[in-house]
Amino acid sequence: MEKICSICGATFTPSYVYQLAVTADKRRQHFCSLDCRKAGLGDEAFRTRRARRIAILNQKGGTGKTTTAVNLAAGVAERGHKAILIDTDAQGNVGVSLGIAGEKSLYHVLVEGTDPVEAAIPVRSCLDVITSDCTLAASEIWLARPNPEQRSRVLTRRLNRMQVSRRYDYVVLDCGPSLNLLNQNALSYADEVVIPVTCDYLALVGVKQVLHTIKDIERHLHHAVRISAVLPTFYDGRTRLAREVLGTLQGHFKSKCLEPIRLNTRLAEAPSHRKTIFEYAPQSHGAQDYNRVVDWLLATTANQETSARTTAAA
Repeated sequence: MEKICSICGATFTPSYVYQLAVTADKRRQHFCSLDCRKAGLGDEAFRTRRARRIAILNQKGGTGKTTTAVNLAAGVAERGHKAILIDTDAQGNVGVSLGIAGEKSLYHVLVEGTDPVEAAIPVRSCLDVITSDCTLAASEIWLARPNPEQRSRVLTRRLNRMQVSRRYDYVVLDCGPSLNLLNQNALSYADEVVIPVTCDYLALVGVKQVLHTIKDIERHLHHAVRISAVLPTFYDGRTRLAREVLGTLQGHFKSKCLEPIRLNTRLAEAPSHRKTIFEYAPQSHGAQDYNRVVDWLLATTANQETSARTTAAA
């Protein structure tokens, strides 16, 4: 069936996927060529519509997972990208850090099938949060059903049903310090993992555990998860141990080891004021360091989209 190009008015018969686009207001547009698509949609012409799904994970406690999840999601939101932060830890530290408590939590999404968009709380411009609390612990019992593959994919089914990854640019999951069914659900949904690592010897052991966990997820649940970054935290360059641990991480993970988050009092104080580090102390070392992590995330996203455009053009 012939169509009229929305840009140049030429009549043509669509043959490729790129020749049709549906805009945010549900209008259909047709393009006779790649140039017309670029002219009509600008930078959105070949944008990957699926959000980056990032789990912040380390099975060792006290590594800065929640601090990283909160400030990473808030950082991309401050720059105009839509993000949703999902707390999969029954301790509910995300809600505490931001001073929020939703009527619906992740428990209601998992167990009762509540619409994730309905459970999400808009807390900042471009930033929504699905909180958790102690009720989430009860979901472990509900999830412990006979089929191990099905019980590990409940979160994926809930979020995919409402096309959460189509509504946002970034989905950030704050995982608890354990390997439980909640974390298995988070890893079954995520495409990539960021591992916060404190600069001490035991933290290196924790990284090995995470690597084994990811391999188990791939082997038993047939879901590929990649390690996109290792983030050294609580870094004190004055101590030899911290420098040695950082050197070990850099030697093993190469470019995937990001520049460290320096030991910073302001980072510890920000949750007590119910603020992100960018709101509480924007000039602090903590804000500078997490801004650098946000820069890395946006840069890698841009690289992925460039690759997608090249593939589409080819």
